[in-house]
This record gives sequence, structure tokens and C-alpha cells, in this order.
Amino acid sequence: MSMIPSFFGNNRPGSGSSIFDPFSLDVWDPFKDMMPSSSSISRENSAIVNARVDWRETEEAHVFKADLPGLKKEEVKVEVEEDSVLKISGERHVEKEDKNDTWHRVERSSGQFTRRFRLPENVKMDEVKAAMENGVLTVTVPKAEAKKADVKSIQISG
Repeated sequence: MSMIPSFFGNNRPGSGSSIFDPFSLDVWDPFKDMMPSSSSISRENSAIVNARVDWRETEEAHVFKADLPGLKKEEVKVEVEEDSVLKISGERHVEKEDKNDTWHRVERSSGQFTRRFRLPENVKMDEVKAAMENGVLTVTVPKAEAKKADVKSIQISG
């Protein structure tokens, strides 16, 4: 048994893990007890809720890339709300458990997720395209042509 207390959790019974165990994956979360139990975002599905999304703007379009590993395209929805909000949502289902299995660690999350992005006015919301390949969702929102400002000359009197 270690003489140094573990501040980072010791969830493995009978283990002598401590903060100095380089192979320990137990990470102390100082906020885990602060989240209200009635919160719609549980700690278990926070990883998928916080799915990483890159948003880049090119000359022709706004391009979103979302990492959604393990999801099929049938489990993901891409929608346009209020003609200005791009919504990416979906659900990862829990794997069926066999009562004879012994689980040593459960880190993959399951549950629903939703991400929303308010888009600028210069986009063609009716031409949005989405594709999914190798767990990466790519959503392309084409830009509308920039309107050229009408310039009117005003004569100066006097």
C-alpha cells in the first residue's frame, strides 16, 4: 500500500494506484460532484455531447467536420432550423450486455447529442450537403454570391 494518498481517484479495488502511477487512466474530475443530478447532460455521455467539430470558411462554402467515431450515417441527422441554424444530432446506443461477461473498464459513451451552429446570412441553406466517411461527418453549406453594392453618383451643387 502506498504511503502517498491518491487525489486522483482509486477506482480499482485492491490496487495501489496513486497519482504517480504512469499507467493509471483514473483522472480526478473536480467538477463531477458539482453537476446537478437533474442535468440533461450526464457525465457518462459528455464525451459524445462534446463531439469535436471543425468549422472552416472557404471562398465557396462553410465546411463543418465532426468526429463521430462508431456511428453510422443512419444514426446521425443534419437539419436546418429557422433558415439560419445548422443542427447536427444523433444517438449512440448502448451495447447489449451478456450477464456472463466481466467488465474491467467502460469508457465509451452512449446517448443522444446535439450541436447547433448559427450561420451567417451569406449562405444557401437550401443547398446544404452532408457526407459521412470513416466516422467523420462533413457538412458543406455553400455561400451565396456577394451582392455588389449599388453605387449612385450624387451631383454636388453650388
